[in-house]
Amino acid sequence: MGRVSGKVAIVSGAARGLGEAFARRLAAEGAKVVLTDLREELGQKVAKDIGANAIFIHHDVSKSSDWERVVAEAEKAFGPVTVLVNNAGILGNLAPIGGTSEAEYMRVVGINQLGVFLGMKAVLPSMRKAGGGSMINVSSTSGLRGNPNSLPYTATKFAVRGMTKTAALEFIPDNVRVNSIHPGPFRTPLALGDQGGLDEIQAVVDLTPTKRWGEPDEISHMVLLLASDEMKYATGAEFVIDGGLTSR
Repeated sequence: MGRVSGKVAIVSGAARGLGEAFARRLAAEGAKVVLTDLREELGQKVAKDIGANAIFIHHDVSKSSDWERVVAEAEKAFGPVTVLVNNAGILGNLAPIGGTSEAEYMRVVGINQLGVFLGMKAVLPSMRKAGGGSMINVSSTSGLRGNPNSLPYTATKFAVRGMTKTAALEFIPDNVRVNSIHPGPFRTPLALGDQGGLDEIQAVVDLTPTKRWGEPDEISHMVLLLASDEMKYATGAEFVIDGGLTSR
């Protein structure tokens, strides 16, 4: 217990799924956590359940003004930010390239890719004030391998991987580490089809050597490790938690 005591974390997309698991794990290990999401009711409920060391802020990650407000409110509540988990993301409409509109492509880019850029840019000055920090960008195994009928999602997850490496090199003088994590198929509302695509993701589960879904708690430990001071030498790296999927 207490592996991230004294740290202040922002977790985007934290009202449910992986983001909720990340926020709960960090808070349980001593961090003060700012949960952000567009799902106001769910987010408020999770923050209330965590307790006094958590607050919820309504947040559209594709807007720079929202990011600036989130950082300001986080500092006001808890002090300079030392951990950022860029987790918010969408699957988008699964369709062949020829059936994907420009508007749909840019919708996915705005959340999955632009949101990560804006988050890193907005939080960096706060981490400088704190003397350093850890940024954890949530990519996917789709940022390591191609997947049919998911070009916007795959493109953005590859982008997050490259953005992470570039930011890691730039932020070394600021004592800010930047790493990406690459989940395989985890049992979350997104993966289970509330945005469509359950059949496609079940097919990925079937390809996984472990032949099962991952549970959110199983990846929250990796976020905790990267947020802690135990990983001071890790930056610009990618950490894959996928039940062996990419070992094929």
